[in-house]
Amino acid sequence: MASGANAVTSKVITQWNQKILFDILDMIHDVVLVIDSDTTIVYANQAYAEILGVPVQKVLGRRLDTIEPDAAVIRVQRTGGVIHNGRSYLTSVGIDVVGSMFPLYEEDQVIGSVAVFKNLSEVVHLTQELQRTKGVADHLQEQLNQRDGLPISFQEYIGQNSRLRETLKLAVKVARTESTVLIRGESGVGKEVLARAIHNCSRRSTKPLIKVNCAAIPENLLESELFGYEEGAFTGARKGGKMGKFELAHGGTIFLDEVGDMSLAMQAKLLRVLQEREIERVGGNKTIKLDLRVIAATNRDLDKMMDEGTFRRDLYYRLNIVPLYLPPLRERKDDIPALAEYYLKKCDQQFDSPSLTLSSGARELLQRYDWPGNIRELQNALEHAAIVSGGAYIEPQHLPANLWRDGKVVSEAPDSAYGMKDAVAKIERELIASALKKANGNRSQAMRVLGISRRAFYDKLKRYNLGQFDPSV
Repeated sequence: MASGANAVTSKVITQWNQKILFDILDMIHDVVLVIDSDTTIVYANQAYAEILGVPVQKVLGRRLDTIEPDAAVIRVQRTGGVIHNGRSYLTSVGIDVVGSMFPLYEEDQVIGSVAVFKNLSEVVHLTQELQRTKGVADHLQEQLNQRDGLPISFQEYIGQNSRLRETLKLAVKVARTESTVLIRGESGVGKEVLARAIHNCSRRSTKPLIKVNCAAIPENLLESELFGYEEGAFTGARKGGKMGKFELAHGGTIFLDEVGDMSLAMQAKLLRVLQEREIERVGGNKTIKLDLRVIAATNRDLDKMMDEGTFRRDLYYRLNIVPLYLPPLRERKDDIPALAEYYLKKCDQQFDSPSLTLSSGARELLQRYDWPGNIRELQNALEHAAIVSGGAYIEPQHLPANLWRDGKVVSEAPDSAYGMKDAVAKIERELIASALKKANGNRSQAMRVLGISRRAFYDKLKRYNLGQFDPSV
Protein backbone atom coordinates (compact mmCIF):
# COMPACT_ATOMS: atom_id res chain seq x y z
CA MET A 1 0.00 0.00 0.00
CA ALA A 2 2.83 2.37 0.79
CA SER A 3 4.31 2.11 -2.72
CA GLY A 4 0.89 2.88 -4.24
CA ALA A 5 0.52 5.87 -2.00
CA ASN A 6 4.01 7.19 -2.81
CA ALA A 7 3.01 7.95 -6.39
CA VAL A 8 0.22 10.33 -5.43
CA THR A 9 1.48 12.01 -2.21
CA SER A 10 4.29 14.15 -3.54
CA LYS A 11 2.43 17.45 -2.95
CA VAL A 12 0.78 16.55 0.33
CA ILE A 13 3.34 14.47 2.24
CA THR A 14 7.06 15.12 1.95
CA GLN A 15 9.26 12.29 0.74
CA TRP A 16 11.62 11.95 3.73
CA ASN A 17 11.04 8.79 5.73
CA GLN A 18 7.69 8.10 4.04
CA LYS A 19 7.87 4.40 4.87
CA ILE A 20 8.26 5.12 8.57
CA LEU A 21 5.41 7.63 8.42
CA PHE A 22 3.09 5.16 6.64
CA ASP A 23 4.00 2.38 9.08
CA ILE A 24 3.07 4.67 11.98
CA LEU A 25 -0.25 5.67 10.43
CA ASP A 26 -1.11 2.03 9.71
CA MET A 27 -0.76 1.28 13.43
CA ILE A 28 -3.45 3.83 14.34
CA HIS A 29 -6.87 2.32 15.05
CA ASP A 30 -8.74 5.37 13.70
CA VAL A 31 -9.20 5.98 9.98
CA VAL A 32 -6.69 8.48 8.56
CA LEU A 33 -7.73 9.85 5.14
CA VAL A 34 -5.84 12.48 3.11
CA ILE A 35 -7.19 14.27 0.04
CA ASP A 36 -5.53 16.79 -2.23
CA SER A 37 -6.87 20.11 -3.55
CA ASP A 38 -9.32 18.50 -6.03
CA THR A 39 -10.50 15.94 -3.36
CA THR A 40 -8.48 13.07 -4.85
CA ILE A 41 -7.77 10.46 -2.16
CA VAL A 42 -3.99 10.42 -1.85
CA TYR A 43 -3.66 8.35 1.31
CA ALA A 44 -5.74 6.04 3.52
CA ASN A 45 -4.36 3.88 6.32
CA GLN A 46 -5.12 0.24 7.05
CA ALA A 47 -7.94 1.17 9.48
CA TYR A 48 -9.86 2.51 6.45
CA ALA A 49 -10.23 -1.00 5.10
CA GLU A 50 -10.95 -2.52 8.52
CA ILE A 51 -13.63 0.01 9.58
CA LEU A 52 -15.27 0.86 6.22
CA GLY A 53 -14.82 -2.58 4.64
CA VAL A 54 -13.33 -1.13 1.42
CA PRO A 55 -9.80 -2.06 0.24
CA VAL A 56 -7.43 0.91 0.28
CA GLN A 57 -6.15 0.24 -3.25
CA LYS A 58 -9.72 0.55 -4.54
CA VAL A 59 -10.06 4.20 -3.39
CA LEU A 60 -6.56 5.59 -3.83
CA GLY A 61 -6.51 8.05 -6.73
CA ARG A 62 -10.31 8.42 -6.83
CA ARG A 63 -12.05 11.71 -6.12
CA LEU A 64 -13.86 11.79 -2.80
CA ASP A 65 -16.51 14.20 -4.10
CA THR A 66 -17.73 11.41 -6.42
CA ILE A 67 -17.69 8.73 -3.72
CA GLU A 68 -19.00 10.81 -0.78
CA PRO A 69 -19.99 14.26 -2.09
CA ASP A 70 -21.30 15.44 1.34
CA ALA A 71 -18.19 14.36 3.25
CA ALA A 72 -17.31 16.78 6.08
CA VAL A 73 -13.64 16.82 5.07
CA ILE A 74 -14.63 18.32 1.68
CA ARG A 75 -16.56 21.05 3.49
CA VAL A 76 -13.52 21.75 5.64
CA GLN A 77 -11.32 22.06 2.56
CA ARG A 78 -13.67 24.53 0.91
CA THR A 79 -14.19 26.73 3.99
CA GLY A 80 -10.78 26.47 5.61
CA GLY A 81 -12.47 25.62 8.90
CA VAL A 82 -11.69 22.87 11.39
CA ILE A 83 -14.02 20.23 12.87
CA HIS A 84 -13.30 18.60 16.22
CA ASN A 85 -15.22 15.49 17.28
CA GLY A 86 -17.84 16.05 14.61
CA ARG A 87 -20.44 13.41 13.72
CA SER A 88 -21.44 12.54 10.14
CA TYR A 89 -23.04 9.75 8.11
CA LEU A 90 -21.16 8.05 5.24
CA THR A 91 -23.88 7.18 2.72
CA SER A 92 -21.53 5.11 0.52
CA VAL A 93 -21.00 2.53 3.28
CA GLY A 94 -23.95 3.29 5.61
CA ILE A 95 -21.86 4.05 8.70
CA ASP A 96 -22.10 6.84 11.31
CA VAL A 97 -18.65 8.18 12.16
CA VAL A 98 -17.20 10.73 14.56
CA GLY A 99 -13.88 12.48 14.23
CA SER A 100 -11.83 15.57 13.35
CA MET A 101 -11.01 17.23 10.00
CA PHE A 102 -8.59 20.01 9.14
CA PRO A 103 -7.09 21.59 5.98
CA LEU A 104 -3.43 21.38 4.91
CA TYR A 105 -1.66 24.56 3.75
CA GLU A 106 1.35 25.33 1.60
CA GLU A 107 2.10 28.93 2.43
CA ASP A 108 -1.40 30.52 2.22
CA GLN A 109 -2.90 28.02 -0.19
CA VAL A 110 -5.00 24.97 0.78
CA ILE A 111 -3.38 21.94 -0.88
CA GLY A 112 -5.47 19.22 0.76
CA SER A 113 -7.23 18.07 3.90
CA VAL A 114 -7.01 15.32 6.51
CA ALA A 115 -9.81 13.39 8.20
CA VAL A 116 -9.31 11.23 11.30
CA PHE A 117 -12.42 9.37 12.42
CA LYS A 118 -13.84 6.16 13.86
CA ASN A 119 -17.08 4.20 13.71
CA LEU A 120 -19.60 5.82 16.10
CA SER A 121 -20.83 2.42 17.26
CA GLU A 122 -17.35 1.76 18.65
CA VAL A 123 -17.53 5.03 20.60
CA VAL A 124 -20.94 4.06 21.99
CA HIS A 125 -19.62 0.65 22.99
CA LEU A 126 -16.58 2.17 24.72
CA THR A 127 -18.81 4.66 26.53
CA GLN A 128 -21.09 1.89 27.77
CA GLU A 129 -18.10 -0.13 28.93
CA LEU A 130 -16.67 2.91 30.70
CA GLN A 131 -19.99 3.55 32.47
CA ARG A 132 -20.15 -0.10 33.52
CA THR A 133 -16.60 0.03 34.85
CA LYS A 134 -17.28 3.31 36.63
CA GLY A 135 -20.45 1.83 38.15
CA VAL A 136 -18.46 -1.09 39.53
CA ALA A 137 -15.78 1.28 40.83
CA ASP A 138 -18.38 3.53 42.48
CA HIS A 139 -19.99 0.51 44.11
CA LEU A 140 -16.66 -0.72 45.46
CA GLN A 141 -15.75 2.76 46.68
CA GLU A 142 -19.10 3.05 48.43
CA GLN A 143 -18.43 -0.27 50.15
CA LEU A 144 -15.00 0.96 51.24
CA ASN A 145 -16.46 4.24 52.48
CA GLN A 146 -19.04 2.55 54.67
CA ARG A 147 -18.52 1.69 58.28
CA ASP A 148 -21.25 0.04 60.32
CA GLY A 149 -23.55 0.44 57.33
CA LEU A 150 -23.20 4.24 57.15
CA PRO A 151 -21.55 6.23 54.32
CA ILE A 152 -18.38 8.12 55.14
CA SER A 153 -20.17 11.49 55.24
CA PHE A 154 -22.08 10.28 58.32
CA GLN A 155 -19.03 9.07 60.23
CA GLU A 156 -18.62 12.38 62.04
CA TYR A 157 -21.24 10.97 64.40
CA ILE A 158 -19.47 9.09 67.19
CA GLY A 159 -21.24 6.40 69.18
CA GLN A 160 -23.39 3.31 68.98
CA ASN A 161 -26.53 4.42 70.79
CA SER A 162 -29.47 2.57 69.22
CA ARG A 163 -31.75 5.63 68.95
CA LEU A 164 -29.05 7.67 67.25
CA ARG A 165 -28.17 4.86 64.83
CA GLU A 166 -31.80 4.49 63.77
CA THR A 167 -31.95 8.22 63.03
CA LEU A 168 -28.74 8.07 60.99
CA LYS A 169 -29.90 5.05 58.99
CA LEU A 170 -33.10 6.91 58.06
CA ALA A 171 -31.03 9.99 57.19
CA VAL A 172 -28.92 7.91 54.78
CA LYS A 173 -32.08 6.74 53.00
CA VAL A 174 -33.56 10.22 52.69
CA ALA A 175 -30.21 11.75 51.64
CA ARG A 176 -30.45 10.03 48.26
CA THR A 177 -33.89 11.51 47.58
CA GLU A 178 -35.02 15.08 46.94
CA SER A 179 -37.44 15.14 49.89
CA THR A 180 -37.54 18.07 52.31
CA VAL A 181 -36.13 17.13 55.71
CA LEU A 182 -36.96 18.50 59.16
CA ILE A 183 -34.31 17.84 61.83
CA ARG A 184 -35.52 18.20 65.40
CA GLY A 185 -33.52 18.17 68.60
CA GLU A 186 -32.21 20.31 71.41
CA SER A 187 -29.51 22.92 70.94
CA GLY A 188 -26.07 21.37 70.61
CA VAL A 189 -27.11 17.87 69.47
CA GLY A 190 -25.52 18.27 66.02
CA LYS A 191 -28.39 19.28 63.73
CA GLU A 192 -26.08 21.23 61.41
CA VAL A 193 -23.66 18.29 61.29
CA LEU A 194 -26.52 16.02 60.20
CA ALA A 195 -27.67 18.51 57.55
CA ARG A 196 -24.13 18.62 56.14
CA ALA A 197 -23.93 14.81 56.11
CA ILE A 198 -27.25 14.56 54.23
CA HIS A 199 -26.09 17.11 51.65
CA ASN A 200 -22.70 15.41 51.19
CA CYS A 201 -24.43 12.06 50.63
CA SER A 202 -26.90 13.46 48.08
CA ARG A 203 -26.68 13.92 44.32
CA ARG A 204 -26.23 17.65 45.05
CA SER A 205 -23.00 17.09 46.98
CA THR A 206 -20.88 18.97 44.42
CA LYS A 207 -23.19 21.98 44.62
CA PRO A 208 -23.33 24.57 47.43
CA LEU A 209 -24.78 24.01 50.89
CA ILE A 210 -26.05 27.40 52.05
CA LYS A 211 -26.68 27.72 55.80
CA VAL A 212 -29.05 30.29 57.32
CA ASN A 213 -29.58 30.72 61.06
CA CYS A 214 -33.08 32.15 61.13
CA ALA A 215 -32.80 33.07 64.81
CA ALA A 216 -29.56 35.04 64.37
CA ILE A 217 -30.83 37.42 61.66
CA PRO A 218 -33.06 40.34 62.75
CA GLU A 219 -36.64 40.01 61.51
CA ASN A 220 -36.44 43.16 59.40
CA LEU A 221 -33.39 41.79 57.54
CA LEU A 222 -34.38 38.14 57.19
CA GLU A 223 -36.53 38.61 54.08
CA SER A 224 -33.79 40.40 52.13
CA GLU A 225 -31.21 37.85 53.33
CA LEU A 226 -33.32 34.95 52.09
CA PHE A 227 -34.80 36.42 48.90
CA GLY A 228 -32.27 39.11 47.99
CA TYR A 229 -33.20 42.60 46.83
CA GLU A 230 -33.14 44.89 43.82
CA GLU A 231 -31.25 48.16 43.59
CA GLY A 232 -33.16 50.91 45.37
CA ALA A 233 -35.45 48.48 47.21
CA PHE A 234 -34.77 50.32 50.48
CA THR A 235 -32.45 52.91 51.97
CA GLY A 236 -28.92 51.54 51.94
CA ALA A 237 -29.64 48.85 49.34
CA ARG A 238 -26.48 47.89 47.47
CA LYS A 239 -26.07 49.22 43.94
CA GLY A 240 -27.08 46.52 41.50
CA GLY A 241 -29.02 44.65 44.19
CA LYS A 242 -28.00 41.45 45.91
CA MET A 243 -28.69 37.74 45.53
CA GLY A 244 -30.41 36.07 48.47
CA LYS A 245 -29.57 32.78 50.14
CA PHE A 246 -32.17 30.90 48.09
CA GLU A 247 -30.58 32.03 44.82
CA LEU A 248 -27.10 31.16 46.13
CA ALA A 249 -28.35 27.65 46.90
CA HIS A 250 -29.68 27.10 43.34
CA GLY A 251 -28.68 23.60 42.27
CA GLY A 252 -27.67 22.67 45.81
CA THR A 253 -29.16 22.66 49.30
CA ILE A 254 -30.34 25.36 51.68
CA PHE A 255 -30.22 24.62 55.41
CA LEU A 256 -32.70 26.71 57.41
CA ASP A 257 -31.56 26.38 61.02
CA GLU A 258 -33.90 27.41 63.86
CA VAL A 259 -36.83 27.65 61.44
CA GLY A 260 -39.17 27.69 64.44
CA ASP A 261 -37.97 31.22 65.24
CA MET A 262 -39.47 32.69 62.05
CA SER A 263 -42.38 35.11 62.34
CA LEU A 264 -45.75 34.11 60.91
CA ALA A 265 -45.25 36.57 58.03
CA MET A 266 -41.92 34.95 57.07
CA GLN A 267 -43.44 31.50 57.49
CA ALA A 268 -46.03 32.38 54.85
CA LYS A 269 -43.31 33.48 52.42
CA LEU A 270 -41.28 30.35 53.06
CA LEU A 271 -44.37 28.23 52.42
CA ARG A 272 -44.74 29.82 48.98
CA VAL A 273 -41.12 28.99 48.14
CA LEU A 274 -41.64 25.36 49.15
CA GLN A 275 -44.82 25.12 47.10
CA GLU A 276 -43.79 27.01 43.97
CA ARG A 277 -39.99 26.66 44.04
CA GLU A 278 -39.69 30.29 42.99
CA ILE A 279 -39.00 33.66 44.62
CA GLU A 280 -39.13 37.38 43.95
CA ARG A 281 -36.43 39.68 45.25
CA VAL A 282 -37.42 42.44 47.65
CA GLY A 283 -38.36 45.45 45.52
CA GLY A 284 -38.54 43.38 42.34
CA ASN A 285 -41.29 41.88 40.23
CA LYS A 286 -39.33 39.22 38.34
CA THR A 287 -40.01 35.60 39.25
CA ILE A 288 -36.85 33.55 39.78
CA LYS A 289 -37.18 29.77 39.42
CA LEU A 290 -35.25 27.64 41.90
CA ASP A 291 -33.78 24.15 41.81
CA LEU A 292 -32.81 23.36 45.37
CA ARG A 293 -33.38 21.05 48.30
CA VAL A 294 -34.56 22.33 51.68
CA ILE A 295 -33.33 20.98 55.00
CA ALA A 296 -34.79 22.69 58.07
CA ALA A 297 -33.98 22.31 61.75
CA THR A 298 -35.41 23.52 65.04
CA ASN A 299 -35.05 23.03 68.77
CA ARG A 300 -38.60 24.35 69.33
CA ASP A 301 -41.68 22.28 70.17
CA LEU A 302 -43.50 22.86 66.87
CA ASP A 303 -46.54 20.82 67.96
CA LYS A 304 -47.06 23.15 70.92
CA MET A 305 -46.42 26.19 68.72
CA MET A 306 -49.08 25.05 66.25
CA ASP A 307 -51.58 24.69 69.10
CA GLU A 308 -50.67 28.20 70.25
CA GLY A 309 -50.98 29.57 66.71
CA THR A 310 -47.34 30.67 66.45
CA PHE A 311 -46.34 28.15 63.77
CA ARG A 312 -48.32 27.45 60.60
CA ARG A 313 -49.68 23.93 60.22
CA ASP A 314 -49.45 24.06 56.42
CA LEU A 315 -45.76 24.98 56.64
CA TYR A 316 -45.18 22.22 59.19
CA TYR A 317 -46.66 19.62 56.83
CA ARG A 318 -44.45 20.92 53.99
CA LEU A 319 -41.31 20.72 56.13
CA ASN A 320 -42.09 17.54 58.00
CA ILE A 321 -42.05 15.18 55.00
CA VAL A 322 -39.18 13.20 56.55
CA PRO A 323 -38.69 14.08 60.24
CA LEU A 324 -35.37 13.21 61.86
CA TYR A 325 -34.96 13.38 65.64
CA LEU A 326 -31.54 13.64 67.26
CA PRO A 327 -31.68 12.49 70.90
CA PRO A 328 -30.07 14.69 73.58
CA LEU A 329 -26.82 13.55 75.14
CA ARG A 330 -28.50 12.70 78.47
CA GLU A 331 -30.49 10.03 76.57
CA ARG A 332 -27.39 8.49 75.01
CA LYS A 333 -24.88 8.57 77.85
CA ASP A 334 -23.51 5.24 76.65
CA ASP A 335 -21.79 7.25 73.90
CA ILE A 336 -20.04 9.68 76.29
CA PRO A 337 -16.77 7.64 76.65
CA ALA A 338 -16.34 7.38 72.88
CA LEU A 339 -17.22 11.06 72.38
CA ALA A 340 -14.81 12.10 75.12
CA GLU A 341 -11.98 10.08 73.57
CA TYR A 342 -12.67 11.63 70.16
CA TYR A 343 -12.65 15.23 71.44
CA LEU A 344 -9.61 14.69 73.65
CA LYS A 345 -7.67 13.48 70.60
CA LYS A 346 -8.68 16.70 68.84
CA CYS A 347 -7.40 18.63 71.87
CA ASP A 348 -4.10 16.72 71.69
CA GLN A 349 -3.67 17.93 68.11
CA GLN A 350 -4.90 21.46 68.76
CA PHE A 351 -2.68 22.14 71.78
CA ASP A 352 0.19 19.81 70.83
CA SER A 353 -0.22 18.21 74.27
CA PRO A 354 0.54 14.68 75.50
CA SER A 355 -2.15 12.05 75.10
CA LEU A 356 -4.92 13.05 77.51
CA THR A 357 -6.75 10.48 79.62
CA LEU A 358 -9.81 10.81 81.83
CA SER A 359 -9.46 9.72 85.44
CA SER A 360 -12.16 7.44 86.81
CA GLY A 361 -13.56 10.35 88.81
CA ALA A 362 -13.74 12.60 85.74
CA ARG A 363 -15.36 9.82 83.71
CA GLU A 364 -17.95 9.30 86.43
CA LEU A 365 -18.64 13.01 86.53
CA LEU A 366 -19.20 13.14 82.76
CA GLN A 367 -21.62 10.22 83.02
CA ARG A 368 -23.61 11.76 85.88
CA TYR A 369 -23.98 15.25 84.42
CA ASP A 370 -27.17 15.88 82.39
CA TRP A 371 -25.55 18.00 79.61
CA PRO A 372 -28.21 20.64 78.89
CA GLY A 373 -25.87 21.97 76.17
CA ASN A 374 -25.45 18.47 74.73
CA ILE A 375 -22.45 17.55 72.56
CA ARG A 376 -21.40 21.15 72.09
CA GLU A 377 -21.17 21.55 75.87
CA LEU A 378 -19.21 18.29 76.21
CA GLN A 379 -16.72 19.43 73.58
CA ASN A 380 -16.23 22.80 75.30
CA ALA A 381 -15.88 21.15 78.72
CA LEU A 382 -13.15 18.82 77.49
CA GLU A 383 -11.29 21.65 75.76
CA HIS A 384 -11.48 23.57 79.05
CA ALA A 385 -10.10 20.56 80.94
CA ALA A 386 -7.31 19.99 78.42
CA ILE A 387 -6.08 23.56 78.92
CA VAL A 388 -6.46 23.60 82.71
CA SER A 389 -5.05 20.14 83.51
CA GLY A 390 -1.40 20.79 82.65
CA GLY A 391 -0.74 17.04 82.54
CA ALA A 392 -1.74 13.78 80.93
CA TYR A 393 -4.66 13.06 83.30
CA ILE A 394 -7.90 14.98 83.54
CA GLU A 395 -9.36 15.03 87.05
CA PRO A 396 -12.83 16.28 88.06
CA GLN A 397 -11.42 19.61 89.26
CA HIS A 398 -10.08 20.30 85.76
CA LEU A 399 -13.60 20.25 84.32
CA PRO A 400 -15.82 23.39 84.44
CA ALA A 401 -17.11 24.13 87.95
CA ASN A 402 -20.77 23.71 86.99
CA LEU A 403 -20.13 20.06 86.10
CA TRP A 404 -18.79 18.97 89.47
CA ARG A 405 -21.35 21.17 91.22
CA ASP A 406 -24.38 19.96 89.25
CA GLY A 407 -23.02 16.44 88.74
CA LYS A 408 -22.72 16.07 92.52
CA VAL A 409 -19.30 14.41 92.31
CA VAL A 410 -16.03 15.59 93.83
CA SER A 411 -12.84 13.68 93.10
CA GLU A 412 -11.92 13.30 96.74
CA ALA A 413 -13.48 14.27 100.05
CA PRO A 414 -12.31 17.73 101.11
CA ASP A 415 -9.50 17.87 103.58
CA SER A 416 -10.73 17.98 107.16
CA ALA A 417 -9.17 21.41 107.59
CA TYR A 418 -11.68 22.83 105.14
CA GLY A 419 -15.43 23.16 105.13
CA MET A 420 -17.40 22.79 101.89
CA LYS A 421 -17.27 26.54 101.16
CA ASP A 422 -13.50 26.64 101.69
CA ALA A 423 -12.99 23.52 99.55
CA VAL A 424 -14.90 25.06 96.66
CA ALA A 425 -12.94 28.30 97.01
CA LYS A 426 -9.66 26.36 96.98
CA ILE A 427 -10.60 24.55 93.77
CA GLU A 428 -11.83 27.78 92.14
CA ARG A 429 -8.55 29.55 92.94
CA GLU A 430 -6.53 26.66 91.53
CA LEU A 431 -8.64 26.61 88.36
CA ILE A 432 -8.27 30.36 87.78
CA ALA A 433 -4.53 30.27 88.44
CA SER A 434 -4.09 27.30 86.11
CA ALA A 435 -6.15 28.98 83.36
CA LEU A 436 -4.09 32.18 83.65
CA LYS A 437 -0.88 30.19 83.46
CA LYS A 438 -2.05 28.27 80.39
CA ALA A 439 -3.13 31.56 78.78
CA ASN A 440 0.25 33.14 79.63
CA GLY A 441 -1.52 35.78 81.69
CA ASN A 442 -4.07 36.67 78.98
CA ARG A 443 -7.18 37.35 81.03
CA SER A 444 -9.65 37.34 78.12
CA GLN A 445 -8.44 33.92 77.05
CA ALA A 446 -8.58 32.64 80.63
CA MET A 447 -12.17 33.89 80.96
CA ARG A 448 -13.15 32.05 77.79
CA VAL A 449 -11.55 28.83 78.98
CA LEU A 450 -13.23 29.06 82.38
CA GLY A 451 -16.59 29.89 80.82
CA ILE A 452 -17.44 32.69 83.25
CA SER A 453 -18.44 36.32 82.73
CA ARG A 454 -15.97 39.20 82.87
CA ARG A 455 -17.57 40.55 86.04
CA ALA A 456 -17.43 37.17 87.81
CA PHE A 457 -13.85 36.66 86.68
CA TYR A 458 -12.60 39.96 88.08
CA ASP A 459 -14.57 39.47 91.31
CA LYS A 460 -12.77 36.15 91.81
CA LEU A 461 -9.37 37.67 90.92
CA LYS A 462 -9.89 40.16 93.71
CA ARG A 463 -11.32 37.59 96.16
CA TYR A 464 -8.43 35.15 95.66
CA ASN A 465 -5.75 37.86 95.45
CA LEU A 466 -4.78 36.91 91.88
CA GLY A 467 -4.76 40.42 90.45
CA GLN A 468 -0.99 40.43 90.14
CA PHE A 469 -0.73 36.79 89.04
CA ASP A 470 2.61 35.94 87.41
CA PRO A 471 2.18 33.13 84.84
CA SER A 472 5.88 32.30 84.95
CA VAL A 473 5.68 31.20 88.57
